[in-house]
Amino acid sequence: MTDHDPVLGAGTHVRIARPSRDLAAAERFYVGGLGLAVLWRTAERVSGEHDLVMVGVPGGAWHFELTHDPERPLAPTPTVDDLFVVYLGRPVDEALVARLVAAGGTRVAAHNPYWDAYGVTVADPDGYRLVLCERAWQG
Repeated sequence: MTDHDPVLGAGTHVRIARPSRDLAAAERFYVGGLGLAVLWRTAERVSGEHDLVMVGVPGGAWHFELTHDPERPLAPTPTVDDLFVVYLGRPVDEALVARLVAAGGTRVAAHNPYWDAYGVTVADPDGYRLVLCERAWQG
């Protein structure tokens, strides 16, 4: 018994939100390129609210919320260490990399050489980096 109850558990749903210059371009990359599903999107423009699209794996315990506010735009500010790492547990399929590039991504060298040794890094249309890692997560 601990002094407190844990706040987060393995089933806790996590949302990662970040701005996008172009939601359609981000959707092409993450849905058409990576193969995620659109879980939800704003149906129509409502003044004072963000346009957004949520992508992820149906039934998964996480999703990306990509937002754009045309009334008060916020430019994405990715760094070389803002990473979305996907542990594939197998070699990276070059056809997947080609699909990501065709969907608006740019293959880039990783800032940390570990990711080049064990995978491929692709910048999304906003400059955030997706790492496809051939290793399996050992958590």
